[in-house]
Parts: sequence; C-alpha cells; structure tokens
Amino acid sequence: MVEQVRYGLVGTGMMGVEHLQNLAVTPGAVVTAIADPVSASLGWARDALGMRGDGVQEFADAAALARSGLVDAVIVASPNYTHRDVLAPLFDADVAILCEKPLATTLEDARWVVDRAAQMTRPFWTAMEYRYMPPAAAFIDQVHGGRIGRLRMLSIREHRFPFLPKVGDWNRFSRSTGGTMVEKCCHFFDLMRLIVQSEPVRVYCSGAMDVNHVDERYDGERPDIIDNSYTTVDFANGVRAMLDLSMFADGAENQEEITAVGDAARLDVLIPEGALVFSPRTGFLNPKQVERQVIEVDRTALDAGSHHGSTFYQHQKFIAAVRGEIDVEVTARDGLMAVAIGTAAEISARTKRVVEMAELGF
Repeated sequence: MVEQVRYGLVGTGMMGVEHLQNLAVTPGAVVTAIADPVSASLGWARDALGMRGDGVQEFADAAALARSGLVDAVIVASPNYTHRDVLAPLFDADVAILCEKPLATTLEDARWVVDRAAQMTRPFWTAMEYRYMPPAAAFIDQVHGGRIGRLRMLSIREHRFPFLPKVGDWNRFSRSTGGTMVEKCCHFFDLMRLIVQSEPVRVYCSGAMDVNHVDERYDGERPDIIDNSYTTVDFANGVRAMLDLSMFADGAENQEEITAVGDAARLDVLIPEGALVFSPRTGFLNPKQVERQVIEVDRTALDAGSHHGSTFYQHQKFIAAVRGEIDVEVTARDGLMAVAIGTAAEISARTKRVVEMAELGF
C-alpha cells in the first residue's frame, strides 16, 4: 500500500488549483487543508476538489493551517509578495514545504528563506516546474550526457501570452511580483544554472513595457512590468546564455524553444511540440545530418495542468522526497539564485547597464 501524505495548500488561485488537480493523480497524496483569505478563491479550490473535498478543512491564513496539525506537507501558491509571511509559521510547524516560484520578491527575503530552510528537518523544495517538462528534461539529460560535446552557448526563447488577471491585480506591479524578470523569468534563469552547471558572473538585460498593459490603470496607477526583453548571462565557466522573452507573441507555434550549442553539435527542444532536434557539425558544404525525435508526455500529466505535464512530474518527485526516498532536487538556494539573476536583470533593464553579480553579494 502506498504511504499517504496529507497535504495543505496555501493560496487557492489559478496555480493553487493546478496543484490540486495534480495531487488528485499523485498516488498517496491526500488534501486535508486549504487556506486563502479570499472566499472566491476558496470556492475555486472546492470546485477543483469535488467529492475529494469532503472533510477538507478551510482556513483564512497559513498560520491557522500550520497550527491545525492536519498536514504533513504544504504547498505555497500564494502571491509572490506574501511568501515570507506565509512561510514563517510553516517553518515552525515541522512540515515539508513546496514553495512556488519565485521564492520571494526581494533578495533579503529570499536569503531569509534559505537560512530558515537550512534549519528544517523536513524537505524544502522550490517549485521550478519547467525542469520537469519531459522534452526539457530529455534535452537536459542529453546536454549533460555530452551529446553536443562541450557546451559553449545556451539560448532560451519564450514567446507567449500576456500576464493573466489575478485577484486584486497584484501581478501588474513590480513591487508585488519582483518584476517580470523575477516573476516570469526565474524559471529560465533556473534552467540556465541547471544546464550550464555554473554560477552567473554578470547580467545584461534590455527590456521594457511596450505593448501590454500600457492603457491599464489601477487606482490611477500605471502598471510597470516588462513585457519583452533580451537578457545575456555570463557564467563563471565561460558559457554564455541568453533569454529572449516576448509576452505579446501568443500566436507562436511553440511557446518555449531552447538551444544548446557545443563544440560538436547543436541541440534544440521545442515545446509544446515536444521535438528534440540534434544537428551535429558536418563541415562546410557537406550534407546535414539532422536527427529529430518527439518526446511524448503522458495524457494524465497533460490534462492535470497548463505547464506541459511538468507540475505532475514535479509532484511525483516531491512526494518521494517527503517520504525520504530521494533528495530534494530544487533547493531554497536554487530558488535564491533564480531570484538573484532576475533581480540583476531588472536592475540592468531599468538602469541600462551591465550588472555584476558581485554587486548583489554573489
């Protein structure tokens, strides 16, 4: 019989509901408590739980949920700016924690999380779903396995839809999100570190808010979130990486395209198409030798969320860590470093200069 793990969820908005949908198909996962100060959001969770919601306790905040003693693990999916306040009582409750990205909106808060997580006896896991998209995971395995030779260049493109509406419109302002380069792009900076296997040295970002939200006003205030950018990151091992972001390109056939170029070959992954394209060097005017394969994703995983199955696969790993079967794969420090690169990119875009990571204490 599969060992049951009792889950609590703090933050029952769109991403929180996706977590509930994935827990429903995770063997041994049982939701016992949810918390959100907004009644409408709690209603979305009830709808997602359906009959599984019978007996699930509802709380107004994380502190009350933490005191309940009803959970073994807690998922934090509340707005970015709330993470420190939400995590504080959870750290004192001796529960495993899966905290959604970004870890925090400021480096001070992210460092605080790292310090508190280091004192835990239970797992702390930063939710970086993009690592677990099956095509991306296969791509990473092949790069690390040496298929392209020695990695020298990495580029990531996300051409997607604008930010969606959120409760209270909190995601329209950098003070609540950490800025687009933290909120959205921490995923990609995490992928850069994972793939390159080195630490960032300097960051240059050219970005602006040019199309989305320009005519919106909230209590007379104009949003200030970047909607397109190019970011270059130099790593300590000499590899350079680039992120190309557009949040007004929702007509693109593939939302994510990642390319790794080594001294022997190039490898691309296209998502959601799921294609891996391997292009070895052939020499000038010689015939190309391109190999193409499609990485299939289980339909159950695809149907449980909007992140190409990644939330499902992440949950299978997290619950294994909660049971002590594997080590944590995405640590609080990984979350901190993704926030740090994003913070450097935000500073760079707004001041139009290169930012050395040493300026931020790294």
